[in-house]
Amino acid sequence: MEYSQTQLLLKRAINVKVVVTPRWKEEAQQQLQAQINNLDSQLQQLEMQGQRMVSELQKQSVQPPGPQVQEQIENIQLQVNQKKTELLEQKNQALQQIQQVQTLELEQQVNQGQIESVFTADIGDNLIKKMQVEILLRDGVIEEVKGEV
Repeated sequence: MEYSQTQLLLKRAINVKVVVTPRWKEEAQQQLQAQINNLDSQLQQLEMQGQRMVSELQKQSVQPPGPQVQEQIENIQLQVNQKKTELLEQKNQALQQIQQVQTLELEQQVNQGQIESVFTADIGDNLIKKMQVEILLRDGVIEEVKGEV
């Protein structure tokens, strides 16, 4: 592919939209449910690791535990609780997204994200128009390309 001295090769973000279909709704809900299941297992592992670390500290220290050991135990519990809060927040977001997916109407168009594309620009091109490109998908198949390719 030959380029003239006035052409530039540039990158742009292309908005990707999807048409809501029964298949898309089902796949989106399955992905979100898998994400929720993953977060649930991370929460379980976190809880077990925290308990294991606390019991190891208690085994290694004299009874009753001294102030340093007690401080270490509190730090572990604080870290576990912070991570737990973070995971629960992510789970809550996924649950909200499932609810949003369920309320979408069929044939409605929704934003799916963005992808990058490379394009050529030349003197006289309308750069703004060339930057405003959108792809519409139906069940993973490109149905329409909007804008100047």
